[in-house]
Amino acid sequence: MAELMRRPRLIGKLQDEVRSIVPQGQEIVSEADMNNMTYLRAVIKESLRLHPVAPLLAPHLAMADCSIDGYMIPAGTHVFVNVWAIGRDSSSWEDSEEFIPERFTEEGSDVHVNFVGSNFKLLPFGAGRRICPGINFGITTVELMLANLMYHFDWELPIGFKRKDIDMTEVFGLTVRLKEKLLLVPKSRM
Repeated sequence: MAELMRRPRLIGKLQDEVRSIVPQGQEIVSEADMNNMTYLRAVIKESLRLHPVAPLLAPHLAMADCSIDGYMIPAGTHVFVNVWAIGRDSSSWEDSEEFIPERFTEEGSDVHVNFVGSNFKLLPFGAGRRICPGINFGITTVELMLANLMYHFDWELPIGFKRKDIDMTEVFGLTVRLKEKLLLVPKSRM
């Protein structure tokens, strides 16, 4: 929501998509409505790329000596994968520090990148045998929540705040969150 609120064009595009797909008069966005919401999915992918919930994946143990990018990793070494850094790697992502959901749409070069562990440049849920078992539940929940927030409300900043005043400073720990809470004013459109 913070990234969207900083860019009125993007939140407008997302609201237009959600509101055009959900039948008029329907009270709540359902899972069945989600199938055609490609921009919503792109916004979520971009959010997880730039702001992964967990900055480091669960530790892995090197089973045998191996070489990664010219570095020798001895057997028995605990390896931590920095998902936060991978999502901001300028060699993998054009304009890596910018919030650009279009990179995951048909116009973008990363349209086929997904977060189910097959693309190692987007790993918010891990990969392989250690992929998060709650990935489907988590993504479905976030999709439904965001779609309903976009469908039911128009969002404004509190009086006296400007879009440039939204502080995107993150606090790192086991999870990552914004340092300052995001305060928004919902305006019901019903």
